[in-house]
Amino acid sequence: MVRTFSELDLDVDLLAAIETKGYSRPTEIQAKAIPAAMDGLDVLASAPTGTGKTAAFLLPTLQHLIDFPRRKPGPARVLILTPTRELAIQIADEARELAANTDLKVFTITGGISYDEHAEILGKTQDLVVATPGRLMEYINAERFDCRAIECLVLDEADRMLDMGFGPIVDKLSHECRWRRQTLLFSATLEGKGVHGFTEDLLNEPERIEASPSRRERKKIHQWYYRCDDMDHKIQLLEHVLKSDESERTIIFLKTRERLAELREKLDSMQIPCCWLQGEMAQSARNNTIERFKSGKVNIMLATDVAARGIDIPDISHVINFDLPRTADVYLHRIGRTARAGKKGSAVSLVEAHDQAMMERIGRYMKEPVKERFVEEMKPKHKKPAFAVKKKKKKPMPGAARKAKKSS
Repeated sequence: MVRTFSELDLDVDLLAAIETKGYSRPTEIQAKAIPAAMDGLDVLASAPTGTGKTAAFLLPTLQHLIDFPRRKPGPARVLILTPTRELAIQIADEARELAANTDLKVFTITGGISYDEHAEILGKTQDLVVATPGRLMEYINAERFDCRAIECLVLDEADRMLDMGFGPIVDKLSHECRWRRQTLLFSATLEGKGVHGFTEDLLNEPERIEASPSRRERKKIHQWYYRCDDMDHKIQLLEHVLKSDESERTIIFLKTRERLAELREKLDSMQIPCCWLQGEMAQSARNNTIERFKSGKVNIMLATDVAARGIDIPDISHVINFDLPRTADVYLHRIGRTARAGKKGSAVSLVEAHDQAMMERIGRYMKEPVKERFVEEMKPKHKKPAFAVKKKKKKPMPGAARKAKKSS
């Protein structure tokens, strides 16, 4: 296992930038993906938020640009596609920080920016471009962006791009970049037919990598759950957590937009201010929500899983699962939004009787159970449901083996 960034054969300028950013040692996804990408392999990687995946694809692509410097000015050589403008800006900012000691030029092409501003960018030499699929396709169709020089194509949050309906556009962009040498695809999960449909067409015999937050990282997140009798009891416990001294900046996850709207009204009636992110929001509304939350004007944000993908907000003190997710890997993805950059955080789940089986599955998935807590004056009245662990049935021995055992 790679223990230091210096073991990764990275350029001294990149190592100096890594030190400036305060990265001490590679995360699991970085230790696995960077060597594979630097060997020129296509990479298919699964990594939830908070595992360092952005640097896992930026460092090898920047290293490639350093190893093979351009001979003359021209269009971009590395293209990173991402589903949202916020994520594109975050990736570009990190790319500039990592490339701070080089002459490499990093640009973004996203919605919400005027054509004139982009025209100025597109007229310059670009080394690495981070783009959202829809806006980039507009420029390609208008013959304003040239994909023929792209050597490496990166897809970040590929599963969310599919959720947002970008699949056909990504296929077209892949065709436009058909002269590339390498493709790196990163996704929160590799499950589901959609991502597999993506990967067959885009990748060539990829190195498959799956990473989850290390147990050491998870130890920084205090996880527990409260059992709830009904919705009223659930709201009381939520209010208790939100009004605790330790609750500073909190994301509350819900499973649907309808559930989010109901809780929003409830918090409003309780005079608890909140903002929210949900699917099919206008970009300006999303930007406004994220800005209010980041600036501290509002310290509680309600979100659905799809809407919250790709946003990286620092200093989240609490993640609250008002509704449990449908799968255990999404639980990990959610709680990874707290305890970032060496800080500690809390992950609280509000569990009704019908959720208990999922809580048990989450514990098995993480190989350690999530502890139950009680608020003395709000203890649940119902008994905790018990679930028997299914024993694996022994396969019958083949006839010859049975006879041999009897005769022995």
